[in-house]
Order: sequence, then structure tokens, then C-alpha cells
Amino acid sequence: MTNNNNKWQFSKAFYVANTMEIFERLAWYGFFALSSLYMSTPKSEGGVGFTDMERGALQGIIPFFLYLLPVFTGALGDKWGYRKMFLLAFTIMTPGYYLLGQAEEFSSFFFAFLLVAFGAACFKPVVVGTISHASNDENRGLAFGIFYTMVNIGGFIGPLVAGYMRSISWDMVFAMSAFWIALNFIPALFFYRDPKTVTKSNVNVKHILLEAQQVLGNARFALSIFPLIVFLMIAGAGWWSYQSAAIAAVVWLVFNWLWNRFALTQSATWYKQKIQVSNKPFAVYLLLLTGFWTVYNQLFYTMPLYIRDFVDTADLVAMLSVFGSNVVEFLAYVDQPLLTEKINALITQGIPAQQAVSELVHQKVRVPIAEYQAVLTQFQHTNIFTPEQAGVVASEWANAYRQVNPEYLINLDFAAIIICQILVSLACQHFKTINVLVVGVLVFGGGLLVAILANSLFAGGMLAVMAILMMAFGEMITSPKSQEYVASIAPKDQAAMYMGYYFVSMALGFLFAGLLSGWGYGTVAKEMDAPELMWSGFAVLALITSIGLIWFNRQYIDKSTQVSSTPASELSI
Repeated sequence: MTNNNNKWQFSKAFYVANTMEIFERLAWYGFFALSSLYMSTPKSEGGVGFTDMERGALQGIIPFFLYLLPVFTGALGDKWGYRKMFLLAFTIMTPGYYLLGQAEEFSSFFFAFLLVAFGAACFKPVVVGTISHASNDENRGLAFGIFYTMVNIGGFIGPLVAGYMRSISWDMVFAMSAFWIALNFIPALFFYRDPKTVTKSNVNVKHILLEAQQVLGNARFALSIFPLIVFLMIAGAGWWSYQSAAIAAVVWLVFNWLWNRFALTQSATWYKQKIQVSNKPFAVYLLLLTGFWTVYNQLFYTMPLYIRDFVDTADLVAMLSVFGSNVVEFLAYVDQPLLTEKINALITQGIPAQQAVSELVHQKVRVPIAEYQAVLTQFQHTNIFTPEQAGVVASEWANAYRQVNPEYLINLDFAAIIICQILVSLACQHFKTINVLVVGVLVFGGGLLVAILANSLFAGGMLAVMAILMMAFGEMITSPKSQEYVASIAPKDQAAMYMGYYFVSMALGFLFAGLLSGWGYGTVAKEMDAPELMWSGFAVLALITSIGLIWFNRQYIDKSTQVSSTPASELSI
């Protein structure tokens, strides 16, 4: 009984850190879940009007650095102290979120987003470090279970609040995110103290780079890879064409191949060394996981836009009406004065039906082309269309064609995780880790295929919900096991260090997800009017990742297990 009571005993720092985590997640997901919608919304509708390529570049490049920087900012936390890093993070993120709502051009938005990412990178390692130091071997599993529950609670509530805020104005979304972060100064200043087990460390950047070489590869390996990523980023941002980036990549690879031909196998000087991968199985595994994180992030990057532009959620509105008009007004809110103004402008300017209907989705109504054309034709015959008439039409269309906010549907992912994650994890314990990983990725890929049907069948809203829930279960199955699987690859005495570099796969996944979303949605879904081809492409990537994981397990894990279990007398030397 005593041990059980001790299991639930945590220091004050544990509860303060969890509180700050909730507020930080409220801010991040309040912005992140709506980021695609905001960036693609025209300036006339309150957004910034970026192209899909620009949006994808921002969503790929900035989170890439957000997930790489904690390797360095974590060392700063160990050196300066956790409390100082918390305060630094909030000092950076508070104005960063506010400036995101004020930025109107790509460059200023990029800078503000980078501020938010740097602040979040300062926050992540010290909040996780606090949870670790505030628990012990007996209750660490419980501690992180509580912590990740807080993450998902923040992820669930954040978009709900942000969705309501955007019904007031887009500026309020970012002001709310800044407010959530500013609230964190209270616990950080008045209640948080570094756990007693935290000791100051003198770890420097050189030590971190040496550790990275031990896990990933030598300096030559890093130098051969990182410029390729930079070329991709530059092309994604539109500063180069992809053709120019491809030429630069080929030239760089040829140069490194020639360099490697004349390099020495053993040399103390880094630039004289051959390219070396420190742990090939781990590097291959990270590359395969990059495929999963690439398709996973389409849930946040591409799905909200797809629901807005291609899916009719009127069936969900009809179902919600059973719970009363207040529920409908909250989840499918339409600002009728703004809709009236928009309809009046479109009709009086004679905007063609196809273009007008695509603009009206920003007012959260999906008007049939024939319906709009009828109103436009009537105006062209009479040449009379008053604001009062526009108001009547707006009221009719708001009642008949209103749509559920995409961010609320995406939010079902967090709701499902909060309710089902523990049960899913318990069920997965009975199966081999590799089988669980493969099934999880395939389930997520199945969700991508179901998304195709949401554009072609009458119950579009319900099919979109089904797709999102399948993706949520794919995430619940895959994400925890993908980290657990690292233990099969890492040397037994270095598992913790290898886990620190697991997030490289997430960083690369965010990068490729953003760039592919920008190209896939802008070019394939919209310009070619083939969203089914876009989703099929992502589903194929999920399938390739699954096949790759099976091959990886047979090539590296099963073989190493067979070798380790073979008696020494049977091993050839």
C-alpha cells in the first residue's frame, strides 16, 4: 500500500510543469490547427493570402528547426537552469504569436513563425526534463502518461477556443495564443523552482556535435546531407526553382563522391575522412519513420483545406441540429453580415459562378453553382441587386449551406486519443512491435483513402469524420511503438541518447510534409482538380513505409537476433 501511495506522489515542480504544458499546447494547437486555413485565406477575408507553395514552405521549414533545435536548447537548459529557460521561452513566444497575426507578407510571417519555433524549442526540453526529474523509477511511466494526457487536453481545447475566436476575427486567434503563453509567466515566476536533482552542466556545442557523430554519422556525412536539405528548403520557399535545386543537388553529390574517392579511411582531420554512418540501422529506421511523419502531418496541413474546399459537411450540420441551434451556431458559425457583404460584391461585380463559389467557402457556406448562377442571372436581367436582397440571400444560404468548421473536425483526432490511447496501447502490448508499427501505418494510409470518398459521396461530412478517426487510430498505434522500437536498434547502454535523436525523423517528416502538401494541394488537388490523386499519392507513401518497415525488421533486427542467439561454436570467423 505504501509503494502504491508513493507512486502517486510528485513534487510541486511536476504539477507546475504540467500546467505550463497545457497553456503552451493551447497556444500552439490553437494556431497550428488553423494555420493552413489562415495562410490560404485571402487578405480580403482576413487571412494573409499565401500561395499553397508558400504555405507548404512555412509549414515545412519552421517546424523542421523546431524539432532539431531542442538538441542544443536542452543543453542550454542544463547549463543555465530550467526556470531561466522557461522564462526565456515565454519571453520569445508571447510576442511571436502576436506578431504572427500582424504579419502580412511572407518574410515577416516567416520571421514571426521562427520566433515561435525558437521559443517552443527552448520550452520543450526543459518541460520534459522537469517531468523526468520530478519522478522516479517507480512512477516515471505514470508521470509521462499524465504529461502526455495534458498535451492532448491542450491540443483538444486549443482549436475549440481558436475556432470561436476566428468567428470574431483572425487577429483574435493569435492574440489568444499570445495570451495563453503570457499566462505561463505566473507559474514560472511565482511557483516553479528547478527540481533538486537538476545539476548544472557544462555541456557545450562541441560535445553535442560529437554525440551526434556517435549516433548518426561523422562531419563529412552531415556536410553531404545538410546542403541537400537547404536546397530543398530554398526551392520550397520559391527562391529557386525545383529544377535549379535538383541541379545544385546533383553537383553537390558528385562533388562529395569525388571528395570521398580521395579521402582516407582513417584520419584525425575531419575533411580528410571518408563519409561514415555511425549506426546504419538507426539511420535507415529514421528515414522510414520520416515517411510516416510525412503522411501523418497531412492531417493538419492538408485535411483542413480539403474539407473547406472539397467536402460538403451539410450532413453533419443536419445531425448537429438535433442538439439545438446553439450547437449548430458554435460548430458551424456563419457571420451573416460579412456573408451579405460578400454576396453583394460578387453579384454586383458579375463574378462567374465557379470563382464565386470557391470564394464563398471562406464564409463557411458551400453554395451549389446552379444556385449562385440563378441569383446572378436574375441580377443580369434586372440589373438591380440591393443590400437588402443580398441580406435575404445570405440568410437563405446560411441556413441551407452552412458548413462545420474544419478545425473542429480535425480536433476529433485529439478527442479520440484522450479517450482511446490507453486502451489501444494495452491492446498493442500483445503483439510484436514491428507488426504493430506496420498495421498502424496501414490504418493511417486507409484513412487517407477514405478521405477520397468524402469528395464523391453524399455523406461527405461523415466520411471525413471516418477518415480523421482512422488517422487518429493509426497515430495511436504507431507513435508510441515507433519510440519503443528504438530500443531494438540502439546499443543497450545508449538507448536514452539514441532516443534524443529519434526526433530527427519528426523534423524531416515536418519538412517533407509541408513541401509535399504545398505542391500536392496547390498543383494536384486544385489546379488539376484531382484531390483523389493527391490522397492516393500520400497513401502510396504510407504503403511504401509499411513495406520498408517489414524489410528493415528482416534485414537488421531479425538477423541480429539470430546472430546473437547463435552459439559461439557455430559462428564463422
